[in-house]
Amino acid sequence: MKRMTPAQRREAIVAAALGVAVRKGLASTTVRDVAAEMGTSSGLIHHYFDSMDDVLAAAFERVARQDLELSARPMATAPSAIEALAIFFRTYTPADKDWAFQLWLDAWAEAARRPALREASGRLNLAWAGLVEKAIRDGVAAGEFHCDDPNGAAWRILSIIDGLALQVVAHRSIVNRADMLNWAATAAERELGLAAGTLAVSTAPPPRAVA
Repeated sequence: MKRMTPAQRREAIVAAALGVAVRKGLASTTVRDVAAEMGTSSGLIHHYFDSMDDVLAAAFERVARQDLELSARPMATAPSAIEALAIFFRTYTPADKDWAFQLWLDAWAEAARRPALREASGRLNLAWAGLVEKAIRDGVAAGEFHCDDPNGAAWRILSIIDGLALQVVAHRSIVNRADMLNWAATAAERELGLAAGTLAVSTAPPPRAVA
């Protein structure tokens, strides 16, 4: 078997920690769990990471960064600011990524007690808000939106969709996904002076191709 480089070993530890965290939650994931997942000793984990908090922060950031890119890439090439914001709503918390948003919930819950998670989640929250703020500023510059406070509007929009997504992921039966997305889109329309329905999000599956 080919010997792993230090970078590859760190990535393997992060991947193992992520696998455990998805099943047990970030708060319940221990060094012993990660070592068992890898079939190795706890000493190996401590050799590559200063603390378990650092391991959990790296596992969370891997998932959160991937999700950010899933929205950022298509938003960057959108033909208009309105379409960029519509893409944000379409790609935020897709149904097949509830497990990833659960990691966000875990990270927020643990942030007050774990500095590494607090730093990672704070940095990624700023990145998400920056993504929305850029779309708003571009829309204002192009005359598509009316907004005197793009930064505040971005945080308000993000806070609404995060709060509703929490209800969908944590409680499931209280708020459904279609309402979550469309209520958040409606709030964004009001923030930006858009006509009702401009950012409406459909959660229906695409129609089947006719043979």
